[in-house]
Amino acid sequence: MATRRPINPSRRIPESGAAPFLSTARSRAPSYRSIALIILGALFVIGFFYRRQGTFGNPTALNRVEGDFSCTFEVEHAIPILKKAYGDSMHKVLHVGPDTCSIVSRLKREKEIEAFGIEPYDIEDADLSCKRLVRRGLVRVADIKFPLPYRAKSFSLVIVSDSLDYLSPKYLNKTLPELARVSSNGLVIFTGYPRHKKARAVDKAKYGRPAKLRSTTWWVRLFVQMSLEENEIPAKKFEHATEKRSYTPQCQIFHLKSYQ
Repeated sequence: MATRRPINPSRRIPESGAAPFLSTARSRAPSYRSIALIILGALFVIGFFYRRQGTFGNPTALNRVEGDFSCTFEVEHAIPILKKAYGDSMHKVLHVGPDTCSIVSRLKREKEIEAFGIEPYDIEDADLSCKRLVRRGLVRVADIKFPLPYRAKSFSLVIVSDSLDYLSPKYLNKTLPELARVSSNGLVIFTGYPRHKKARAVDKAKYGRPAKLRSTTWWVRLFVQMSLEENEIPAKKFEHATEKRSYTPQCQIFHLKSYQ
């Protein structure tokens, strides 16, 4: 990003009132420089704003600004807070959701975390780094409407983002128990609020149906019906960490216990 250069405060319009653009060539050049500096300063402020929001230079985040909200981006942003909340329970993590390669790559940069992922949708357009993760067996492409290809309690923590928004209640009743089955210390679900814009034509083409964004009440009622209890201790630690960092999640986040 270009660094901001201070604007010379000593430059003033002459008291004669003559417009700068009608002056001589010698006085015209500094005026152009001043305008250029003002434009650079404006770009600096805009860049600083987006960086503070965690969106500068991140295509997924820029999509969020434009209305295509991604809870997978929210997961990436929340990883340090999840570490504080779950501690050693994050030693072996499975992420389930679109763009899982980005989450697996991010988790692999953390010490003492084994990271794996399930991509529920086609990855033909994935980059080379993502395809390398698939070849190494760290990321699998699997339809989460069917049993997951893992033994019970294979992972200490399972994190899910976006993908549940595309499932009907019929398939949620099958998928949620599977996610809880393969985790040993908890299940964290990131899902969009009803106010988020996700129901686009491209979603239907890729995911088979538009996203169905449900309310908190709807989700809690479903969890109760499926005997999925709140994981209270890490939930409180997560809440405390978000307050300490002045971080306001943009997605609904549910902390659930694994099946015993």
